[in-house]
Amino acid sequence: MATIKVLVVEDEYILAINLQETLESLGYTVVDIADTAELAITKASELRPNLILMDIRLRGQTDGIQAAEIIWEILQIPIIYVTGHSDQSTVERATLTFPFGYILKPIREQELYVAIQTALNRYEREQFLCSVLRGMGDGVIVIDTQLKIKYMNQVAEAITGWRLNEIKNQIITEILKLIDEKSQQPVQNPLIFAIQQKSTVYFSGNTLLETKDGSLIPVADSAACLKDYYGEVTGAVMVFRDDTQRRITEERNLAAERSRQLELRIAEMQKINQLKEDFLAATSHEMRTPLSNMKMAINTLRNIIEQQNIFKAFATEAFESTLHYLNILNHECEQELNLVDDLLSMRIIDAKVYPLELTKIQVQEWLLQLIQGFQNIAQTQQQILEVSIAPDLPTLVSDLSLLNRIISELVTNACKYTPPLERITVTAHFTNNPSHQENPVVTDDGIEFHLLPSLQISVHNSGVEIPLKEQSRIFEPFYQITQNKIPDKLSIFDKTLPINKFEAWQNRSTGLGLALVKKLVEYLQGTIEVISSNNLTTFTVQLPLNLMGKKEILIGNKD
Repeated sequence: MATIKVLVVEDEYILAINLQETLESLGYTVVDIADTAELAITKASELRPNLILMDIRLRGQTDGIQAAEIIWEILQIPIIYVTGHSDQSTVERATLTFPFGYILKPIREQELYVAIQTALNRYEREQFLCSVLRGMGDGVIVIDTQLKIKYMNQVAEAITGWRLNEIKNQIITEILKLIDEKSQQPVQNPLIFAIQQKSTVYFSGNTLLETKDGSLIPVADSAACLKDYYGEVTGAVMVFRDDTQRRITEERNLAAERSRQLELRIAEMQKINQLKEDFLAATSHEMRTPLSNMKMAINTLRNIIEQQNIFKAFATEAFESTLHYLNILNHECEQELNLVDDLLSMRIIDAKVYPLELTKIQVQEWLLQLIQGFQNIAQTQQQILEVSIAPDLPTLVSDLSLLNRIISELVTNACKYTPPLERITVTAHFTNNPSHQENPVVTDDGIEFHLLPSLQISVHNSGVEIPLKEQSRIFEPFYQITQNKIPDKLSIFDKTLPINKFEAWQNRSTGLGLALVKKLVEYLQGTIEVISSNNLTTFTVQLPLNLMGKKEILIGNKD
């Protein structure tokens, strides 16, 4: 009790001395005596007593009630009024300042002791609750039934930007404005709902709070009504928090989970691709040998039958049927062998182990000779096949076999899909190909190109157009343009099943041709693109005149 310091505020000196003696006899320490409101405020600020005994009527223009209100507002020191006035108006004024006690003169020692201990106990409990509220990580706002703000902790001040002394006793709806995040429209304050419904109301998941400076922050939590001992609603309390960090953490966790799922899918796709590659590697080699043997056996059997003139003379119908089915078997073997060859070539190209055999190629002679082999096919289909080669083209250093496969596949497709009486044109000329390797050239608009000498070969065919939505997919493996898809094969017992070489060539389509062409072109460090519009389709291949970074040895010249 010796640690309890008391400040006495009394303007009658004799009464003040008597009060000091009484307090000291009870074991309290009187730190000082003040006889005016102004002096009481000053002494309270300097001495910070545990308790103040305040006379209501003091000298000067400021009385004890006004002094008590200022001291509590600034210093939060408990005050007990000591006065000889008990009229209704004085008591009502004093009550508005929420005093910790009210003692009438003359003062009895026992009443004084009880009042002081009661005030200190009450103050201790209130300070404990205030410490809890101040220490909470969430903001707390308390209002009365008139929707006036009565309390706000420091976290609420930090979130809203408002100080309690700025908005105390103001209407909550004028200070705390809530907005729906989706509609950007104001929403009713949950404190009002809590009072109306006499229950707890939770924030929606998309509530924004407008702070003092006008910024919007996401908030979350709840509001609940406050009730007295008799169950009557006395106000409401709102507990809320800034939800920004939680949302950031949630988005981060969601992004991390998405990334993890993506990594799992990528790993699974890689595993599937590896299994596919392993399957193709194993089955392609295993299939090619028996298919080659089957083709050889079929051709041998057909030659033997054709040489047996007696079988042809005495069983003509059986002879024709036998040859028909042997031709079917031969055709199907060729189809499967072509498919296996394409699969093997794509796998080798993807593995970057395809052995290049570089040679010097005279483009004019090579291209004319290659296209000449397609003239009979074009004439049979009533198509016009032309070649236009620029004179004096420089020598091309590349792999001849790969070039033959590339151009042959493009011309084959042109012959296959070009209608009768339409034109197929193959052109070749020298150009500078924009690349990103050497000799930078900057254009007027600041775009930098690296020009490399290259050969451009284009295959144009009229009368056919590839839909725009399919142009980006034609180089995908096994993809076939809708309008060009080959109908399902007929039964081998159907006499209309194509079996001659030309018909078989026309109906050959695995969906791997253009995909393989693109891989071969890129393996030769070139590019390929397609343009199709106005009933004209053009495939353009650009190839470097000399392969960069290739260590293969030139094996000779192709004149």
